Amino acid sequence: MKIKQFEYKPLSHFSYAIISDGKMALVDPERNPIQYYKYAEENDAEIVAVFETHPHADFVSSHLQIHEETGATLYCSKKTGADYPHSPFDDDDKVIMGNTIFRAINTPGHSPDSITILANEENKTALFTGDTLFVGDVGRPDLRENVGHMKAKREELAKMMYNTIQTRFSDLPDNAYVYPAHGAGSLCGKGMSDDASSSTLGNERVGNWAFKKQTEEQFVNYLLDSQPFIPHYFGYNVAVNKKGARNLRASLGKIPFRSNVNSFNKEALVVDIREAADFKKKHLLGSINIMAISETSKFETWLGSIVRPEEEFHLVVDSAANIENILNRTAKIGYEANVKTILTLGDEVSEKSTGFNLEHFKNNINDYTIVDIRNESEVSEGKFFENNIVIPLYQLREKADQVPTDKPIVVHCAGGYRSAAGASILQKELQIKNVFDLSDDVEHFK
Repeated sequence: MKIKQFEYKPLSHFSYAIISDGKMALVDPERNPIQYYKYAEENDAEIVAVFETHPHADFVSSHLQIHEETGATLYCSKKTGADYPHSPFDDDDKVIMGNTIFRAINTPGHSPDSITILANEENKTALFTGDTLFVGDVGRPDLRENVGHMKAKREELAKMMYNTIQTRFSDLPDNAYVYPAHGAGSLCGKGMSDDASSSTLGNERVGNWAFKKQTEEQFVNYLLDSQPFIPHYFGYNVAVNKKGARNLRASLGKIPFRSNVNSFNKEALVVDIREAADFKKKHLLGSINIMAISETSKFETWLGSIVRPEEEFHLVVDSAANIENILNRTAKIGYEANVKTILTLGDEVSEKSTGFNLEHFKNNINDYTIVDIRNESEVSEGKFFENNIVIPLYQLREKADQVPTDKPIVVHCAGGYRSAAGASILQKELQIKNVFDLSDDVEHFK
């Protein structure tokens, strides 16, 4: 049994390929299946199975496309109520692939339909735990109150998670490998280890808070406390994954491109992915700056937190050479269906951001309205400025009217990435120019 872990860093997502005797299975694949096809070819293996641990909220899976293109059988819990062709995979069900035996363990808690995939070959045991068991943590229980085939209150799911941790792994050996669907940085949990992408069950029994001796009430209270915010797109992705996403190549091929655009409908929702400095020099009036400037930037998370899944929008890229990359990133959360146009800017675009005088701000802080767009958990650890307005970035479009406009506005986050988006949102929503992005100069005030 050969196991390969694939990582998509912006969403801290792990997917897996398992090869045995020329056959290959996948667990929780991401939207673009090409990397799995290449790996199968490199290992002279045939993809015959795809296991979905649950309908994920934070990314769109390619399971249906893989089924259509390879003929692989799709497996998920019958509780998922999946609309795609599949074989139910629950307690006591097993699949034999080469010399590997896969078994299902129902492990509700993150969602009512979560399963863990147990793989055995000779003396090796592997657990593909999805969003149930992470390295150092367990999955959050508050994402399925309003979406999915099976809905459940967060308190109910937290109690399910307690029972899962207490009972569902008890008969498994300490040397069983633990392969989760996410690592540190994912919004599917709050305390994942940033030191490792996999573990053993023995290590988790010793180091993971969830395995410590505690009452159900203590477990539930801790699990429900201070979970991260829920982006707008999470419920939408659960629905997409339950149905099965459209073929990626076909979806991206329908999006038109326009080159050297100098003007645009100011009422349209335009997302500009360029570097903040370039955005400030010139941009389309009313556009929002959500940077996708590196392979690790959280573009997908903030796109799906700022833009709602029912909204259509246009994308501005720095170069035509970046079109494919940005559309693929947008598709990671299923938002390619909402993109009306992707475009580059022309030389005659004249809109630009007003220059920010940092020294004047330092010496006259009371002459500015300061907006802190960090998340609630960050703000609870301490403010950078005494008199400020706190509106997390994911709520800023909806709550922009709470920001007074009688003074120049300065927007800050923790390190500079989010403040570019925040400042552009307020410029658009309040229709004013004197909104400034503190950017990484926030370091002077920590």
